[in-house]
Amino acid sequence: MGVRVPPSAHIEPSISDWGFLFNELILKATELDITLDKKTSNEASIKIKLIEADYQSKVSEKIKDYSKKANVNGFRPGKVPIGIIKKMYGKSILVEEINHLVGHAVQDYIRDNEIQILGEPLPNRQQIDAVDWDNQTDFEFEYNIGLVEEFKLEVSKKTKVKGYKIKIEKKVLDEAIENVRLQFGTMTNPDVSDEGDTLYGTFAQDNGDIVHDTTFEFAELKKADAKKFIGVKKDDTIQVDLNKLIKEDAQRAAQIGLTVDEIGDLDGAFTFTVKNVNRKVAAEINQELFDKTFGPDMITNEEEFRAKVSETIGQNYQRESDSWLIKTIQDEMIKKSAIALPDTFLKDWLKVSGEGKVSDEDLDREYEIYADQLRWNLIIGKVAKDHEVKPEHEDILSATRAMVAAQFGGSGLGQLTDQMDSFVDNYLQGENGQNYMKMAEQVQQTKVLDFIKSEIEIKEEEINVEKFKKIVQN
Repeated sequence: MGVRVPPSAHIEPSISDWGFLFNELILKATELDITLDKKTSNEASIKIKLIEADYQSKVSEKIKDYSKKANVNGFRPGKVPIGIIKKMYGKSILVEEINHLVGHAVQDYIRDNEIQILGEPLPNRQQIDAVDWDNQTDFEFEYNIGLVEEFKLEVSKKTKVKGYKIKIEKKVLDEAIENVRLQFGTMTNPDVSDEGDTLYGTFAQDNGDIVHDTTFEFAELKKADAKKFIGVKKDDTIQVDLNKLIKEDAQRAAQIGLTVDEIGDLDGAFTFTVKNVNRKVAAEINQELFDKTFGPDMITNEEEFRAKVSETIGQNYQRESDSWLIKTIQDEMIKKSAIALPDTFLKDWLKVSGEGKVSDEDLDREYEIYADQLRWNLIIGKVAKDHEVKPEHEDILSATRAMVAAQFGGSGLGQLTDQMDSFVDNYLQGENGQNYMKMAEQVQQTKVLDFIKSEIEIKEEEINVEKFKKIVQN
């Protein structure tokens, strides 16, 4: 098997390596023959030329070290001749040391020259595969990089977006209250089925061996198809074409106890035999319902109940409206910034970093979403830098407290008091400080977004739920 340089140039030294490698690598990187070849405004390559003097001392050192530690039949430990070590391990040591040297040199060159890159450097695979490790002493490597192109972005009243305040109308409120009543309602078993019921029974294939007990709701069917299940009672049979009754393969397969792969060209002639009719009877609007919905004695009459349900619906839709406003702002800022990305490079990098899990079809379907998220991240960074928007330590603590309180509140443990600081500190110190960095990034994004909102013009319009849904769908 041929020995090849691994595909990634980004190889981090261990913590113990840094003590003696750092100064030497920086010095070595500056001595190496490294050039930047800028192909376009956002794509370039870093080329590195090595001569034997660049790496030979490290290779010789490593071979000597191997000779002291290697266990080879016929030789005492530590007494293996260097010539034997060269024959056995020389090529792999050479590859390892050159890869180590080049990998660090690329990273140091990018850092020292303050080159803003996207993704990670990608080695020229054809060039690496063509290396003759047995005979070459001089080497040349090339790494493609994607660059962050300079862009201008004005944050001002010239940017105009529309936000929405959702008005909760009586129809929406009545539907929500009916859903709450059904949620806390009582299950009954009437003799005859009606619209909205759930039927429990058996699907049996007319010309096959499939027999399966199942439950399905009228809501899953079209109104025309649901009619034949209205007015039936226990032990009644209904002849159906299952392929026409249930269009979606996954849902149809589940109703007869098969997988999607198993249904194939299914003969849809089935008989459904009713075993039971289930009906949810809505709960009465009374104190019991108030307590189940909002907690004991929080609501004492129907007027308060309707007001609280309306408030809850309003809060939920306001969250959706806020999310829609954020998306609108992002889209507008992305359009105004007109950031050009190194698309070809990024697609190659995504495939390499995905380790075979990212296909061309995935890229065709999802690349633009990824690209716009990347553009937004670049915008966040630029606005933060240009306007000195920073995540202060107190901001990070406050955001973490809110997150922890929400998590514990959601699990029924209530709001924390005396233990809060301890929970916050433990979280922020977790993952070797990575949690702190994550929270800092989240806080910065929030602060930048708040800054943008304060600087642009947001025109708010009050609309009903139905109109808001149409806007979002379109």
